[in-house]
Amino acid sequence: MFWKLIGVIAAGLTSFAFIPQVLKMYTTRSAKDISLVTLIQLSLGVSLWILYGIYLKDCIIILANAVTLLTLLSALFLYHKYRRTA
Repeated sequence: MFWKLIGVIAAGLTSFAFIPQVLKMYTTRSAKDISLVTLIQLSLGVSLWILYGIYLKDCIIILANAVTLLTLLSALFLYHKYRRTA
């Protein structure tokens, strides 16, 4: 039970870690300080975590990384939209 709780807390923290960057890009309408390489690497890594979670049939891994991937895809969209101001 303890380790499951640790997993849920870790999943929550990492799932929402990139939201401040997304909000910053949205409010400033700029992707000036955002690294495209980092966004792509994180997106690929999170996608692999989702596949690994599916293999393990671990809902926490799947859900946490799906939320993270949605956040990163939002960041990639905003990066593309606002990159001209970078």
